[in-house]
Amino acid sequence: MTNDQNPKLPNRPSVLNWRTVWGLLLVASVVWSLQVGHVFQGNLVNTGGWNLVFRFLVAALSPDLSLEFLLLTLDATLKTLAYAVCGTLFSIIIGLLGGVLSSLVWWKSVSFAGFQAPWLIVRSILAIPRAIHELIWGLFFVNIFGLDPLVAVLAIAIPFGAITAKVFSEILDETPRQPLLAILNSGVSPLNAFAYSLIPQALPNLLSYGFYRFECSIRSAATLGIIGAGGLGDQIFLSLKSLRYEQMWTLMFALLLLSGGTDFFSALLRQRLGFPSRLDLNVVNIEQHNLLEREKHSPRISHKSVGGVGGKENMTPPSPHTPHTPPSQFLHRDLVVKLSLLGAVILLTFSFWYVGADFTKLWSPRTAQLLVRVFQDAFPPDGSQISQMFTLSVQTLAMSILASTSAGLGGILLSLSAARRSEGLEETSQSKIKTALTRFLLLFARAIPEPIWALIFLFVLFPGILPGAAALGLHNLGILGRLMAEVIENLDQRPLLSLKALGASPSQVFLYGVLPLTLKRFLAYILYRWEICIRATVIVGLVGAGGLGRLLTEQLSSFDYKGLLTTLIVFIGLTFIVDMISALVRRALS
Repeated sequence: MTNDQNPKLPNRPSVLNWRTVWGLLLVASVVWSLQVGHVFQGNLVNTGGWNLVFRFLVAALSPDLSLEFLLLTLDATLKTLAYAVCGTLFSIIIGLLGGVLSSLVWWKSVSFAGFQAPWLIVRSILAIPRAIHELIWGLFFVNIFGLDPLVAVLAIAIPFGAITAKVFSEILDETPRQPLLAILNSGVSPLNAFAYSLIPQALPNLLSYGFYRFECSIRSAATLGIIGAGGLGDQIFLSLKSLRYEQMWTLMFALLLLSGGTDFFSALLRQRLGFPSRLDLNVVNIEQHNLLEREKHSPRISHKSVGGVGGKENMTPPSPHTPHTPPSQFLHRDLVVKLSLLGAVILLTFSFWYVGADFTKLWSPRTAQLLVRVFQDAFPPDGSQISQMFTLSVQTLAMSILASTSAGLGGILLSLSAARRSEGLEETSQSKIKTALTRFLLLFARAIPEPIWALIFLFVLFPGILPGAAALGLHNLGILGRLMAEVIENLDQRPLLSLKALGASPSQVFLYGVLPLTLKRFLAYILYRWEICIRATVIVGLVGAGGLGRLLTEQLSSFDYKGLLTTLIVFIGLTFIVDMISALVRRALS
């Protein structure tokens, strides 16, 4: 028999590879987290709390609609919106400057050699504020500025600015660099080359993430109300503590309306500008990598290096959803976009006026004196509680694993029902009602701040990491479910319609059509939210849900700055470990 008659079959990949190793480690980590949460020991539910839960649910049918309380709710809503707008503006400014300075392509463009040192320095500096949750920043600024609206604005701007800088730098590094190289080779300065080549190409992803960051700012502004910064979170927290559930539901409906309205207008603008995805995490597969390698060696494209620019990492393809029409053309011809720009200017002006923050406090002598006193009181760090911090770090890590895993699995299960572009697969009115209901539940889950969810779960669960994990899991379920639904909405529907035409049921379409095409992106989103969850464990710890957050609360309330600095160092180290693990897993998925 000839070789043509007996072609050599490709070798089957080994069962034992990095993906299966990480999968086994995931299962082991979940079992370990359940053990840390004492799930296997029983006695987890406080049966006496079900009466409070019943009263809470019944109160949703009769919210407080008195004129006086509605005016209070309106004021709190506007204050929350204004905090988010001001904080987002500053975070975008910080993110754009920090994103350029922390991008590898910038330092390769400005220097022929030795670019590694400044790049690492900038990245390291930005990593510290990014690792500290905005609520901790808020508690710190309260001790400096008092209960001034400036606290909420800075608490959003600083950590979100560092997070935005990280994402913007990754977007710039993943943007094709051929136009940049051509301009640099013609003698144009790096700053002008960035402004006329790389930034316009990356603008769709930069704007999409800016919209997403504004949605996150709404939720953070509500969360910051818990420390007394005002707004809807403050009023919800007070109503819950005083068991005024009717008032609490009025405030929660207002927060739901604010979050839903922001989500709707953000989606409308992105569709008008041609940006279908609010958060695009690139997961390059092997076929794409091979294509890029072929393009890199193609004679049609010059890869003349400028200080190391032009390696294979430069060739990440543009997003499959990159708009065919440049955003600048939409700005000139789309009436909705023009009105939105005008509305954004009005909203910015109104927000700064309504907030009434005293920005002169930033450079006042008293602020400098207080900062010096705090740093003097914080050094040297107090290591007397290291053993306790290790135990609480274990609880914090277990809490984040349970939260992100449950949110990821729930998001995957609900994403198909929440995706709007399933008309070709399910055209019945019943499916449309199911989609609308699922999207509402996801919106409700992510609109309510995690500490509020934690307090509600503490009605029926004994204090520990489980209420915190449940609160974080439910909140992130709303976020992940929406992001995953957008991934499904942006899929090519033809393979899915072919499966349906062959007689596949909706569940089979999901298992054999949707899931194989989206699993890598889903896992990337889950890992991204795990990085967020480890930081958010602090805020549920503030209300008694365990972990390092509880210790931080005690140290802040007692002005124990030496112990606080030690706890923050431990917490930042823990977040860095999670970030590194997440990066390794994402690399294994590519």
